[in-house]
Amino acid sequence: MDKLGENHFVLEITGLAIGAFREVTGLQMERDILEYTEGGHNDFVHKLPGRVKYPNLVLKRGVTNQDELMKWFWQTQELPQRKDVTVKLVDPATTVMRTWAFKQAYPVKWVGPNLNAGSDTAATEQLELVHSGLVVT
Repeated sequence: MDKLGENHFVLEITGLAIGAFREVTGLQMERDILEYTEGGHNDFVHKLPGRVKYPNLVLKRGVTNQDELMKWFWQTQELPQRKDVTVKLVDPATTVMRTWAFKQAYPVKWVGPNLNAGSDTAATEQLELVHSGLVVT
């Protein structure tokens, strides 16, 4: 069995490979529950499935000279440039282990590195996306 640390994550935006990421959060779905009490029956509450909610997707990687993500962020200033985003979990042999596909995503937040000349940690950047749904394969 592969150690989790040997895997990495590859981001594709509408089929274009953007690069590897060291951390991805927001791979989550949660269903609302609608509670319905029936008249004359006070001993229970019907619980019905409601809408599915998705948190924002947060991508973190070391700073690179690629600027596709920053360009996409600025393109959404006037009108959201919604794109399909795929995150692939890849093992050291580049075998795709799992895929998460996000529909109609666009960036809402970018966080740059903390710059400290005395630090020995790598400079990282973070991009946060909203999306309209998640499919796991």
